[in-house]
Amino acid sequence: MAGSQPTDTESFEYMLLEKDPDHYRTVFSGPSQISPWIDPAVLNLKHRIGRGPFGDVWIATHHQRTEDYDRYHEVAVKMLHPVRDDQLQVFSARFDEVFGKCQGLGNVCFLHGISTQNGRLCIAMKFYEGSIGDKMARLKGGRLPLSDVLRYGADLARGVLDLHSRGIFVLNLKPCNFLLDDHDHAVLGDFGIPSLLFGLSLPNPELIQRLGTPNYMAPEQWQPNIRGPISYETDSWGFACSILEMFSGVQPWRGKSPDEIYQLVVLKKEKPIFPYNLPAEVENVLSSCFEYDFRDRPLMSDILQAFESAKDVDYDNNGWDSSENPRAVVPSHTNWSHFKDKLQVGDKVRSRKVKNSCTPETMEIPDGTIVGMEEDGERDSYILVRVHGIHDPLKVHSSTVERVTYGFAAGDWVRLREEDKKRSQVGILHSIDRNGTVYVGLIGMDTLWKGEYSDLQMAEAYCVGQFVRLRTNTSSPRFEWPRKRGGVFATGRISQILSNGCLVVTFPGKFSLGEVCSCLADPSEVEVVSFDKCDGVVKKYEHLEDFHWVVRPLFIAIGFFTAMKLGIFVGKSITRPRSRKVASVSDQGGDPQKVQQQEVHSSVGTAWLPPPVANMLFRDGPAPSG
Repeated sequence: MAGSQPTDTESFEYMLLEKDPDHYRTVFSGPSQISPWIDPAVLNLKHRIGRGPFGDVWIATHHQRTEDYDRYHEVAVKMLHPVRDDQLQVFSARFDEVFGKCQGLGNVCFLHGISTQNGRLCIAMKFYEGSIGDKMARLKGGRLPLSDVLRYGADLARGVLDLHSRGIFVLNLKPCNFLLDDHDHAVLGDFGIPSLLFGLSLPNPELIQRLGTPNYMAPEQWQPNIRGPISYETDSWGFACSILEMFSGVQPWRGKSPDEIYQLVVLKKEKPIFPYNLPAEVENVLSSCFEYDFRDRPLMSDILQAFESAKDVDYDNNGWDSSENPRAVVPSHTNWSHFKDKLQVGDKVRSRKVKNSCTPETMEIPDGTIVGMEEDGERDSYILVRVHGIHDPLKVHSSTVERVTYGFAAGDWVRLREEDKKRSQVGILHSIDRNGTVYVGLIGMDTLWKGEYSDLQMAEAYCVGQFVRLRTNTSSPRFEWPRKRGGVFATGRISQILSNGCLVVTFPGKFSLGEVCSCLADPSEVEVVSFDKCDGVVKKYEHLEDFHWVVRPLFIAIGFFTAMKLGIFVGKSITRPRSRKVASVSDQGGDPQKVQQQEVHSSVGTAWLPPPVANMLFRDGPAPSG
């Protein structure tokens, strides 16, 4: 990473006129192919101004000297936690790539370069006097005016979108990382440092593995190779958390420990509290940002469009209520996963399948071609689809169909032809470009796997409610799997399917006190179990026990009760009370003829029994016949 310092050429900034004279944005310009390396001798640390999960922030002076000038200027330096020497090259390669991509972005903090101080990596950035977090701390209740939130939100969404367009995930969006320039425009102060550090050995590896700050992290950020992958929509969650904090002055999950937040966000799927009466378009897009499955969240371009359309409205004169009373997140009215693929005339399409559903459905369009589209600017516009065997094209909403390219569509279960033990072989196709490039979510991958459609083949689809068990050839599953009596692996029911195809399996057939028995499963290691696939009555009954732990004791109780009833019935059928012999008629006080009839009746009831059995049932033995 180190080397001789190249000749410094000063970067400069200028104001770019945008739309009208009242709206400017700062743009940085500099020479191309600048080396990011800064000689440690020209960087002088002054004092620390902040501390974060990934290191400390310092103010420093950067001495730039050429033949034409000699100048000192202040910079902000992020001093990262120590990194092992054998990993410096990996970090350097990652930073070089990000540094080149970030040059010239107006809504992202300008990067001067990277250096080392006291054995620690230091990232030098332009120094800004304050942040949105600082501004909130100076206000009563920590709440920003609605107009400022909408304006800052548009600035920040534009900056995040710029980074996404260059393939960079931010993963650490929060108010203290939103800087303010001299013209009160919001600038991103983080360009994806968590992703630069991921996988490196640091003093607190658990914190780095979380890929961000817990209060602003999406569910998939906590365990990206298991519950992931990381995607651009991951930043939508952190962006929405930050905007809600700017609206309400309350940090999401304030006062909760990282473990508590993990339980609430990842396991219980809890969402942050919303302030009352946000602008409709903003509330719709923000509430969608908290969908557990990131495929259902809006992209940053959708968020930017909502904030741009809302920021110019005078809500103070339109009855906007800035009540501080919070409320739960309302369900979104828009399913954003239906609008991420921009359809075109000529695309092959089919009726959209219901995600994670086992219910068979009749497809109105099993295979069709788009022959016309409405140009009304609406998100869910009408399209004309020609279907084989139907004379006239069908007019349907674009959200009801999905594009099919080379036989694949987003949401299909696919299997990779090439094996790799580090990742699962089966996953979910997230998107396919028209040129055949595919992006697949797989267990064991932190981000979407990228390849060609020829690398894939269709796989068996799984859905919520199916029963599954480990395949017989799986001796060492990727995740721990519970066992039945006798040591055999248990059969469980799919309760949830994650974005990378990871199955959340519960075991209703296993008794547990208070807690639901569950585990994760690799879809390539399991097979579906149903009554049709069970051979014989015994196997079918064993599968019946998988439905609920109460089945077995219920059958035992029913069997025991049935046996008791049968025994009582048989006993009553073969046993009859026998009248005792009397010495005289006078002792019975009855008619001698009746006594004789009773004795005859008793003898008839026992005459058919063998003498030993009769002696057991009737102590005096059977009455002699005749």
